[in-house]
Amino acid sequence: MKFKILTLFTIIGILILATGCSNKSGNGEVSTVRIGLFPNITHAQGLLGKENGAFQKALGETKIDWKIFNAGPSEIEALLADEIDIGYIGPGPAINGFAKSNGAIKIISGAANGGEVLVSRKDLKIDDVKGLSGKKVAVPQFGNTQDLTLRHLLNEYGLKDTTKGGTVEIRQAENPDIETLMGKGDIDAALVPEPWGSILIKEINANVVLDYDKILRGGDYSTTVVVVRTQFLKEHPDIVEEFLKAHVQLTDYINKNKSEAYTSINKEIYELTKKPLPNDILNTSFNRLKVTVDPEKSSINDYINLSKEAGFLKNDVDVNKMIDTSLLNKILGNIK
Repeated sequence: MKFKILTLFTIIGILILATGCSNKSGNGEVSTVRIGLFPNITHAQGLLGKENGAFQKALGETKIDWKIFNAGPSEIEALLADEIDIGYIGPGPAINGFAKSNGAIKIISGAANGGEVLVSRKDLKIDDVKGLSGKKVAVPQFGNTQDLTLRHLLNEYGLKDTTKGGTVEIRQAENPDIETLMGKGDIDAALVPEPWGSILIKEINANVVLDYDKILRGGDYSTTVVVVRTQFLKEHPDIVEEFLKAHVQLTDYINKNKSEAYTSINKEIYELTKKPLPNDILNTSFNRLKVTVDPEKSSINDYINLSKEAGFLKNDVDVNKMIDTSLLNKILGNIK
């Protein structure tokens, strides 16, 4: 009898846990969509849509559960673990996640181009990438888009990470912590997305080594894309389409109503970080990027090559299989 009671409680516990982890209602329909987001200017549409309720309005009775991340690799882990369904993320982790999972995620839209900056601490004037030799350089997370970009820049200038016998020590640190580390002299430089570059420049007088338009492709490189779990896209294309409609509308609104959009985005940044951005930092950050829905396929292909170059990818990735803009094209007509 005791064994039967114990077994019964065990089963009940498992059912409760399973129900708590599920985003589906009893009839199998999706009751909640879980969306990944960073408190970065490069995730502008996500921040604005969270703040003004545009995504919730688009999805109607389907609730949104927002999941906040610092860098792409952590979000990819959550996607592959079925903990989120849709996410704003950098192209580097998206590529690695697609390859690692044999296509379990898809890129369905672009979000931002540019918006990265390489800076050094105020008492260390570095004129170019060669000056990073013998220095400690921070990125938000190993394997994220900024990490890939930094490793590519080092390679272009004949430098390597210390783990590969080189002279540049690459460290990972969360974006808010990089300011403290650089201010104390624990790191010498950092490659970060906006608004963190502008924050470092203003608040601790960091020097610009390479601005956004000197990093890659004259500044025309993908920094943020929208990804979805392939299974979720297959099972719920209607929900993904409604999400994308809102994403497109938000992109258009930001580009046509900069002042109002920036204010709302800043409100959400304050909500997530408890620290609003000064207007000059906000404006400078947006001046370093382009808000867009174009996933910049050629840029994504470049990142595939960078991932292989850095050793994160062992095999080729077919960019045409990874990017699925069919729903976006349905909404927009056609994009390049």
